[in-house]
Amino acid sequence: MKAAVLYSENKIVYQDIEIDACKADEVKIKVMAVGICGSDTHKMTSQWKYALPAIMGHEFSGYIVEKGSDVTNYQIGDRVLGVPFEPCHKCEYCLRGQFSLCENYGMIGSKSFGAFAEYVNVKASNVLPIGDMDYEEAAMVEPLAVALHGVLGIEPRIGDIAAVFGAGTIGMLAIEWLKIAGIKKIIAIDISDEKLQEAVNRGCDKSINPVKEDLLEKINEYTNGLGVDIALECAGSKITQEQCLLITRKKGKVGYLGIAYSDVHLSEKAFENIFRRELTLKGFWNSYSAPFPGEEWITSIDFINKGKINLKELISHRFKLEDTQRAFNMMINREEPYGKVMIKPNEK
Repeated sequence: MKAAVLYSENKIVYQDIEIDACKADEVKIKVMAVGICGSDTHKMTSQWKYALPAIMGHEFSGYIVEKGSDVTNYQIGDRVLGVPFEPCHKCEYCLRGQFSLCENYGMIGSKSFGAFAEYVNVKASNVLPIGDMDYEEAAMVEPLAVALHGVLGIEPRIGDIAAVFGAGTIGMLAIEWLKIAGIKKIIAIDISDEKLQEAVNRGCDKSINPVKEDLLEKINEYTNGLGVDIALECAGSKITQEQCLLITRKKGKVGYLGIAYSDVHLSEKAFENIFRRELTLKGFWNSYSAPFPGEEWITSIDFINKGKINLKELISHRFKLEDTQRAFNMMINREEPYGKVMIKPNEK
C-alpha cells in the first residue's frame, strides 16, 4: 500500500510499504478521511518521542475490507471510524474505568502505525459504526469527543458565562458543546481575527483579540466586572494558560484542554487568584470513559447523525495522501489561514 512515512521531524516520504494481514481480533480499514491534529504539527517542530519510521494519523474513518477470525460484530463493507487509544485494561485506572489515565496505553498514529496510509489495521474493539455519516465528519469525531470530555468534566450550568481560549478546531468544538449545554454567553479569545469571526458566525456572543484589545477590560465589560464562570484553555499556549486564571470570577472554574509545550510561569496575580478567588482547576486528557470508549464518543456520533452539530464547515483544506508533506508545511509555516486539514488517502 501507499503511505506517508515519517522519518524525522517533518520529513515525510510518500512510498510503498507492506501491511500485515489482520490479526484474529483486528479489522483492516480502507481509510477514506484522516485529519491532521494540532498535536501532530507540534511534534514536527519539537521532538518526535516514538520509534521511527512512523505513520501518523489518529483521526480517521473508512470501511472494513478484511477482518480477523475472531471478529463477529463487524462485516466486510461496514462504514466505521477508528478509536486510536488502546488501553491496557489491566492497570489500576483501566480497572476503575478511567481509561484516559491508563498507564500502559497504545496509540494508533504514534506508538503504532496510523492512518496516513491507504489502509490501517485496528482492533475490532477500537472501531465504531458510523452508519451513513460522511467520512470527513466521522474523522472529526475524535476531536469532537476530546472537546466533549472537557465540557462534561467542567460541569457547566445553564446560564453560565464561558470564555474559550483558542478558536482552533478543539476550541470551536468546545463552543458547540457549550451552546448545547445551555451556556448564556460564550466569549471567544484568539489572536486571529479570521478565527474570531468564524467563532462569532458559529454562535459566540463576543470575541476578543488580546493583541488589539485589553483582555481584562473587555472581560470586565462583558461580565459586569465579575469575570467568567468558566474558562476553557484550548490553545496550548503558556500565555493563555496563565490568562485563564486572570479572567475567572470567584468560585469559578478553569479547564485545561491544551497541551503545555513549554514551561508555564505564573505571575503573582495569577497564582494568588487560584486561592483568593477559590478557583477550581481541572485538566482534561484525551476523551475516554467507561464503557470504553465512553459517552464522549457515543454522544458525538449521535449528535452528528441527528444534525445537531455541523463539522464540515470547519474543514478548510483537503490533500491527497501523496501531498501529506505539503499539508504539514502549509500548517507549520502558516503559509495561509487554515482550520481542520484533511488527508484523503484513497482519493484519486
